[in-house]
Amino acid sequence: MEILTKRAVKEMSGMGLATLENWKRRMGEQAKIFMIERGWLLWIVGFLLGRAIVLSSVSPFALSFLASVWLMRKDKSLKVMTAVLCGSLTYHWQHSLYVFAAMLSFFLLAFVLQRMKKQQEVLPFVVFMASLAPRVVAYTLIQPAEPYDWMLAIVEASLSAILVLIFMQSIPLLSPKRYKQSLKNEEIVCMIILLASVLTGTIGWQIYNISLEQTLSRYLVLWLAYIGGAAIGSTVGVVTGLILSLANVASLYQMSLLAFSGLLGGLLKDGKKIGVGVGLFVGTMLIGIYGEGLGSLAPSMLESSVAVLLFFVTPEKWIRSLARYIPGTNEHSQEQEQYLQKIRNVTANRVEQFSSVFQALSKSFAQVQHHMDEEQESKETDYFLSNVTEKTCQSCFKKDKCWAQQFDQTYGYMKEMMTELDAGTFHHKRKLQADFEKHCVKSKKVIETMNHELSFFQANQRLKKQVLESRRFVADQLNGVSEVMGDFAKEILKERENHELQEEEIVQALKGMGFEIEQLEVYSLEAGNIDIDMTLSFYDYKGEGAKIIAPVLSEILNETIMVKHEEISPFPNGYGSFSFGSTKKFVIDTGVAHAAKDGGLVSGDSYSTMELGAGKYAVAISDGMGNGERAHVESMETLRLLQQILQSGIEEKVAIKSINSILSLRTTDEIFSTLDLAVIDLQDAAVKFLKIGSTPSFIKRGDQLSKIEASNLPMGIIQEFDVEVVSDQLKPGDLLIMMSDGIFEGPKHVENIDMWLKRKIRDMETEDPQDVADLLLEEVVRTRSGAIEDDMTVVVAKINHNVPQWANIPVMGRAQ
Repeated sequence: MEILTKRAVKEMSGMGLATLENWKRRMGEQAKIFMIERGWLLWIVGFLLGRAIVLSSVSPFALSFLASVWLMRKDKSLKVMTAVLCGSLTYHWQHSLYVFAAMLSFFLLAFVLQRMKKQQEVLPFVVFMASLAPRVVAYTLIQPAEPYDWMLAIVEASLSAILVLIFMQSIPLLSPKRYKQSLKNEEIVCMIILLASVLTGTIGWQIYNISLEQTLSRYLVLWLAYIGGAAIGSTVGVVTGLILSLANVASLYQMSLLAFSGLLGGLLKDGKKIGVGVGLFVGTMLIGIYGEGLGSLAPSMLESSVAVLLFFVTPEKWIRSLARYIPGTNEHSQEQEQYLQKIRNVTANRVEQFSSVFQALSKSFAQVQHHMDEEQESKETDYFLSNVTEKTCQSCFKKDKCWAQQFDQTYGYMKEMMTELDAGTFHHKRKLQADFEKHCVKSKKVIETMNHELSFFQANQRLKKQVLESRRFVADQLNGVSEVMGDFAKEILKERENHELQEEEIVQALKGMGFEIEQLEVYSLEAGNIDIDMTLSFYDYKGEGAKIIAPVLSEILNETIMVKHEEISPFPNGYGSFSFGSTKKFVIDTGVAHAAKDGGLVSGDSYSTMELGAGKYAVAISDGMGNGERAHVESMETLRLLQQILQSGIEEKVAIKSINSILSLRTTDEIFSTLDLAVIDLQDAAVKFLKIGSTPSFIKRGDQLSKIEASNLPMGIIQEFDVEVVSDQLKPGDLLIMMSDGIFEGPKHVENIDMWLKRKIRDMETEDPQDVADLLLEEVVRTRSGAIEDDMTVVVAKINHNVPQWANIPVMGRAQ
C-alpha cells in the first residue's frame, strides 16, 4: 500500500511538472504573439523613442523609427505613430508638436513614395525633408532663428536620415518571422544603437534614487559581454555610452565605465555570470574613483548591483536563445553544425533516393526472359506458317483436304521443314523432301516461300535477341551507377570522428619538439585511410613537414604517414598548412617503349597509367584497328573513356561494357580497338586483368615467368559480350609486362613466338622497367632487320614495397 502511495505521489509530481512546463511554454508563445506579432513591442519602443532627446533639443529617433516601421511593417505604422506621439507628450508639449508635424510631413511624402519602385533608396531623403520641414516652417513663419538653430535643424535631419538606414536593419529582427540563422556584425551594431536609443527615452526616470537608464545600460552590457566576449561587450559599452552621453552630457564618463566594464566582463566570461558581474563592479569602482570621485561612487555601485542582480535572475535559457544569433559563440557554432548536419542528411537522402531509383530501374531491365517459353515460341511458329500458307495454300484447290482433313500431318510437315531450313540442314533430309512432295502439289513453291519468309523471321529473332542483350547491358550500367551513388551517400553521412586522445598526443609530441601548432584537425584514423590537416607557424621552413612531422605521426599512429599537400607562406614567421595521409604499402614503377609503323610519328597504339581512387593503380594499352591517325584517335578515345569511368568508381567490368557499347553504337564504320587493362591494388598487390581482344601479358618473378591471357573479341564488334576477368597475386620485385600485337606477333622467322618471348624476358639481367621495355622492343625490331611493320608498344610495371624516405622518430615519454 505504501509503495503504491509513493508511486502515485511520484506520478502526480511528474504530471505536475509536465503541466507546469506546458503552461510555461504556452505563456511564452502567448507573450511572443502579444509582443511581436501584434506589434506591442514596437509600441513600447516607439513610446520611448518618442521622448528621446539628444543635444538638449534634437530628436532624430522618433521619425526614423516610424519611417523604418512604415517600410518594413506598414500595418503597424498607425500604432507606432500613436506610441511615438504619446511618448513625446510625456516630455514636453512643444516637442510633441514638432514630432507630430514631422510625422504628418512624412506621411504626405510617403503617399508619393509608395508609388516608386526603389523605396528603400529614396526613404532617407524623404525622412530628411520631413524632419527639416517643420523646423523651416517654424523658423520662417513663427519665430526667427539664429544660425545655430538652423545648424541644429540640419544636424537633426541628417541624423534622422542616417538612423533610418540603421533602424531598417534592426526592425526585421523584431519581425515574427526570422529566416536568418545568424546576425552580421553590422546588424548587431545596428541593434545595439536601437537599444541604446530606446534607453535614451528612460533618461530622468528613477526608482529610489536609482537611475533607470544607467541600470538598464549596464544590464545590457552584462548580457552581451556574457554572450559575445570582450569584443562585443566593449562595442556595446562604447555605443551605448556614446548615445547616452549625447542625451545627457553630464554622463559622458558613463561611456568609459560601460566600455571598460564590457571589456572586463567579456574577458572574465569563463567565470560565468559571477565573472561578468565582477568585471562590472571592478569597472564601476575604478571609473568611479578616478572619474566623479568618491561622492558619486556609492550611487554608481548601487546601480551596478541592481544590474548584476537583474542579470543573475535572468533565465539562462533566454540568454542562450539570443547567443544563437551572435557569430563566434558556442551556441552559434552548434546551430551552424546542426544546420550543416541537416543539409548533409537531406543531401544524403536525395542521393540515396536517386540510388534507389537507379536500382529499381536496373531490376526492371534485368527482369527479362533469357529464353522464350514454349507458348511464345509456338506463337512465333504459327505466325510464320500463317504467312507462308497465305501466299501458297490460300489459292490451292487442295486447301480443304490438307488443312481440314489432314491438318495434323500438314502442320507437322510444315513445322519440321521450318526447323530444318532454319538450321540449314533441309537439303540433307531426302525423306522429308520426298514425303512432302507426295503430300503437297505445290511443294516447290511452298519451300521457296518458306525460304523467303525465313530471312525475315531470322532477322526478327536477331533483333529481339539484341533488345534483350541491350536491356541486360543497361541493367548492369544502372546497377553500377546505383552502387556508386549509394557509396557516395554513405561517405556524406560519415561524421568526423572524435580523436581527442590522439590529438592530445600529437600536440604534446610536436610542441615538445618546438613546433607551434595553430590548428589541428583529425578527420580519420582508419587504417590505410588516415586524414589529418594541420597548420603550424615557421620562421624558416626547411622541409620539416616530410622530414620530422610525418615521421612523428608515423610513430604515434603505427602507420607510415606522408605529406599529401602543403602550402607554405613565402614570408618569415608565416604559417604552413599541411595535409597528411596514409602511404600505400606498394608503389609502381613503370617503363614504356613504343614505335609507330615504318618509323612514323603517329602510332595507332595508346597506353595509359593512372591512379584510381581507393588505392588502386591501372595500366592500360589500347590498339586501334589499322595504323595512323584514325587508329590513334580510336585507341586514345578508348583510354580516355576508360579513365573517366574508372575514376568515377564504377566496377571495371561495367566500365568496359559501357565503353564497348559507346564504341559500337556511335559510328557505322567498322572501327574496332583492343584493350589490355591491369588494375593493381596498392594495399595487398592483388591484380585483375581484363583483356578485350588483346595479346597475352607476362609476369616475371625471378627466373619464373607466367603467362596471362583471355579470349575476348575486340571492342566495338558486338554490342554484348562477357568480360573475362583473370586475377593474380603480385609480390614485391615482380615485373608485369604488357604489349600490343605489334610486339607479340612481330618477330620474323620465329615459329613459337610464345617460347621466344619467354626466353628473351627470362634472359634479361636488368630489373629496371624502362630497360626491360627498351630491350624487348629492340629485340623484336632486330628480328625484322630494323623494319617496323606494325605499331609496337610495350609497358613494363615493377611493384615494390613503399619504403619511406625518413624513418619514424620516437616520441619521448610515449608508452611503447
